[in-house]
Amino acid sequence: MANENYKLVANNKKARHEFFIEDTLEVGIVLTGTEIKSIRNGKVNLKESYANIKDGEVFIYSMHISPYEQGNIYNVDPLRERKLLLHKKEIRKLIGYIQQKGYSLIPLKLYLKNGKAKLELAVAKGKKLHDKRQSIAKRDSDRRIQKQMSMKY
Repeated sequence: MANENYKLVANNKKARHEFFIEDTLEVGIVLTGTEIKSIRNGKVNLKESYANIKDGEVFIYSMHISPYEQGNIYNVDPLRERKLLLHKKEIRKLIGYIQQKGYSLIPLKLYLKNGKAKLELAVAKGKKLHDKRQSIAKRDSDRRIQKQMSMKY
């Protein structure tokens, strides 16, 4: 995201704790009805959401977009599957990753860029419990070192 013209709407904070992030992609989302209005209001939850490849297309599952309050018949199921927009070359690259054991497609961020909803999609490998403990221990030790360094100066 070199362009600073974006507004963060939702962040999947737990993803970096639960997974090793291998690669990231910026992808578009196919939305219907009043979903973009709910996204602009920040009514999105990325927890427990994941993406998968079906028939050569990438879909995101379990991403909750709350129905728009002033909406009417155009509101749709908040947890429906949504198609992600990628180039064929990017999809082939993702298929190569996913075929390896233990890799998943996890959304990291949802943001508005030039008025369009974009999703930062990560190719991730699940962490084991000891990896999580190791990450926490490293983060704590880094904090202690920073604190000691700031006290000296």
